[in-house]
Amino acid sequence: MYSLVKILVTIGSSASIGFGVWHFFVPAAWKWYSYIDSRATELIVAVRAINVFFSLSLVLFGALNLLFIHGGKANRYSIVVMLTATCILWLTRLVFQLIYPQGSINPVLQYGMLSAFIVVNLCYMISLFVVVLQRITD
Repeated sequence: MYSLVKILVTIGSSASIGFGVWHFFVPAAWKWYSYIDSRATELIVAVRAINVFFSLSLVLFGALNLLFIHGGKANRYSIVVMLTATCILWLTRLVFQLIYPQGSINPVLQYGMLSAFIVVNLCYMISLFVVVLQRITD
């Protein structure tokens, strides 16, 4: 059963890291700042800071989950805590995509993002339940 957790966390973490790295380049690729008045310098700085913080968070969450699952040094409690935090993060993103969909200009982008968020969330949630239930059945 634990090998299933390793596989799922590796998939979810790879996607998290990929989304995080990709998101560092999103403002330039989608020309975010062209939609903001150039005189609103504080807003531009705030958007940049939030995006860097978000992008770095995804990369770090992904990397930490990989280290906890594959490193052999983490205990069950730390793995459960990390997976819980990651599930909350991705579930929040999934809910936002359902309520306030991004990419609605292009249905392939909108539903592609939704599908990706569902898959990543399931990878982490299934892993969390397996780790929690494994202790109960031991």
